[in-house]
Amino acid sequence: MSKRDIVYREYVRRESDFIRAPYNPELEFYTAIRSGDIKLVNEMCKHPFTEKEEGWGKLSQDYCQHIKYHFAITMALIARYCIDGGLEVSKAYDLSDYYIQKCDLCKNDSEINALHREACLEYAQKMQELRKHKICSMPVAKSIDYISDHLHKKITVSELAEKTGVSVSHLSREFKKETGMTVSAYIQDMKLDTAKNMLVYSEFGPAEIAAILAFSDQSYFTEVFRKKYGVPPGKYKKVHFRQISLEKGRKK
Repeated sequence: MSKRDIVYREYVRRESDFIRAPYNPELEFYTAIRSGDIKLVNEMCKHPFTEKEEGWGKLSQDYCQHIKYHFAITMALIARYCIDGGLEVSKAYDLSDYYIQKCDLCKNDSEINALHREACLEYAQKMQELRKHKICSMPVAKSIDYISDHLHKKITVSELAEKTGVSVSHLSREFKKETGMTVSAYIQDMKLDTAKNMLVYSEFGPAEIAAILAFSDQSYFTEVFRKKYGVPPGKYKKVHFRQISLEKGRKK
């Protein structure tokens, strides 16, 4: 299997007319949890955790213990993704420890698979709550959901107002009051946060990411990325992607 056969998929869900790319299902899974996409996580958990052994190293001669070790690794990775998404460090790792300890008491595949689904959905639920904890009104909550699902498109306040059934002025006022940001600033912040993670966890370059996330052009993407993170996207990827690669290498 060539390296390009395991290219990372974009971090956002897309409509049928949007650019297609090969993807890494495992990465998409962790990203779905981080974004609080309960529906997608639930769907992906239908495939038993104990059957996802392709690429797994053998960690124990005892099959059940081998699975439990990989369960612990998965919980640690989910915790890290959620911390990166804004979950408090203590909450993320306390939840990880809780499920690892519960897994240690499991006696068979069926119990481990059920526990894996429970853990993933609880993390996704916490991430969804985190995203909406300041949100009170339905129009703003719906707008945030729509923005999250359409980062690959140019989104306007007028479009959101139409989708949520309120006036542009009303939505703009309530959005700023409840999130502390204007609609346009929030959209850009979400796109930049997604771009940052794509640079770290995927093989997409700045030009591809700028196109995928519907920035007007690469120069503008570079400008706003540098303003928020202090370095241009190319340099950010060079430093942080290398760190992730080294971490993966140490785990093999």
